[in-house]
Amino acid sequence: MGCLISQLAAKFAFFPPSPATYQVKKRDDGKLVAVSTTSSMPISGAPDDPSLDVLLLDTKRGNKIVAFYLKNPYARLTVLYSHGNAADLGQLYDLFIQLKANLRVNLMGYDYSGYGASTGKPSEFDTYADIEAVYDCLETEYGVSQEDLILYGQSVGSGPTLHLAAKLPRLRGVVLHSAILSGLRVLCHVKFTLCFDIYRNVNKIRKVKCPVLVIHGTEDDVVNWLHGSGLWKMARDPYEPLWIKGGGHCNLELYPDYIRHLCKFVQEMENMTTEIRLEKIRQTLRLNKRSNSAARNSATKCCKVKCKRSSCFSCSKPNCNSCCWWPKCSACQPKCPEWRPRCLECIKPGCMKCSFWCTKCSCSWPKCSCSCTSSCC
Repeated sequence: MGCLISQLAAKFAFFPPSPATYQVKKRDDGKLVAVSTTSSMPISGAPDDPSLDVLLLDTKRGNKIVAFYLKNPYARLTVLYSHGNAADLGQLYDLFIQLKANLRVNLMGYDYSGYGASTGKPSEFDTYADIEAVYDCLETEYGVSQEDLILYGQSVGSGPTLHLAAKLPRLRGVVLHSAILSGLRVLCHVKFTLCFDIYRNVNKIRKVKCPVLVIHGTEDDVVNWLHGSGLWKMARDPYEPLWIKGGGHCNLELYPDYIRHLCKFVQEMENMTTEIRLEKIRQTLRLNKRSNSAARNSATKCCKVKCKRSSCFSCSKPNCNSCCWWPKCSACQPKCPEWRPRCLECIKPGCMKCSFWCTKCSCSWPKCSCSCTSSCC
């Protein structure tokens, strides 16, 4: 039943362009090229463009997906771009060119299963397999480590982006562009997660350990601004967000603040040396240690406000009148192995009036001086 519901959710979640805006062809020398379906010309404009690699990658779910790798000779970092719902690589190529030049990065973009010239049908778990295949390619074919990688997820692309980011503890950074809290939360404003909900980013964002930049339009009528705001508030290392006033869901790239703020983020990620990253990790560990210590202290607090010192003068540990009638300090406990409270009316921990005695040797600890009518007085 859950599988059928997930398949139904996928039909409403994915809208690949039909027909695709490009095709992949193999030249005589074996190199792959992407050709526009409208003009039959290479998307890059030049058939021998050395800055573009067209790749065909196998995923663990049996699909073949298309990826574009755009090289920048001055780049220090690489961006892995997961695009939005109703687009493919043919439509995004011009944007990739601009981002590569303005951000001074290498850029890897890919089409999900069932998008563009990629085979298969789109689904949540197929997109997870897709981004994992692309990351493996970056690592093995281009030598890109996670320390030099920035994950970029737009709209639906925030799902596979956070899926991978939650598994890579040493990422350089993450960008969430018009991102979603979850698929169900796009349709209705709920604060819970059901079994058939897809892209549960609300749970995965807490596992991301690198800086997270959130970009969202305040007038987004597809994914409400509250999605971006919620993800930013839940991030462990939130970067200064960009709320584009008046921005919608598909036009944020047209605002000057978009590229300006993105450049600032990438530059700061470039300047983040290993020493700075280690110091941030140390600070996080210190904060966690303090919070854990505070939690332990709060857990040992008395359930009542009324507390007093133990009757044992050699012990300085506080004893609670309501939580326990046995002194918590081992130094002020009776030495006799068999004992019980003799006066049942004044059975208070740390009470100087109470008398404890042994059923065998009749020893007392200490002497009871209360006004009760028990035989111990």
